[in-house]
Amino acid sequence: MSYLVGRPAPGFTAPTVLADDTIREDYSLEETAGRYRYLFFYPLDFSIVCPTELLALNERLEEFRSRECEIVAISVDSTYSHLAWKKTSLEDGGIGPVAFPMVSDLTKEISRAYDVLFEDGTSLRAAFLLDPQGTVRHATVNGPDVGRNVEEMLRTVDAVRRVDETGELCPANWSEKKAGHSKGAPPAGIKKKLQAFDLGG
Repeated sequence: MSYLVGRPAPGFTAPTVLADDTIREDYSLEETAGRYRYLFFYPLDFSIVCPTELLALNERLEEFRSRECEIVAISVDSTYSHLAWKKTSLEDGGIGPVAFPMVSDLTKEISRAYDVLFEDGTSLRAAFLLDPQGTVRHATVNGPDVGRNVEEMLRTVDAVRRVDETGELCPANWSEKKAGHSKGAPPAGIKKKLQAFDLGG
């Protein structure tokens, strides 16, 4: 999947459950063109770790949208499974009315295109950050047992946006409270670099 970074994201058209619970048979990645997008692959509906991730994303969704970033969730489940999961209460193992599209990759073509199809036929916990031009700028993948950190996803959106807006580099542990660094003027030595980048917590 790392080979996709810096390249155009594979396009797709697939059945999708929208935020208002309608099912679109021809939802396309192009519908969110012109904005940053996080494609969020997860293994299965009605599972254990997956709902914690989707609920965490939904809780912070407006923070992503304030950064001009949309969330698109993708798994190998059918749209009927997605819809049933949304209509099931949290108390009964559902996710309730999450407000981002949930794509059905029942054919597994999207997972194959992004090279995240696991040996058991589900998708790995992969995330791809696309810029407004549709280029993959960041990619991560976890095995099925480890959930992702939404705070880090937001930080990554901030970093990519900072690079796009200013041309600055974003070093380790960068956050919006810290300065970036000019590409053309690296610090003379590692001590100065560490001081300039403020690598502490």
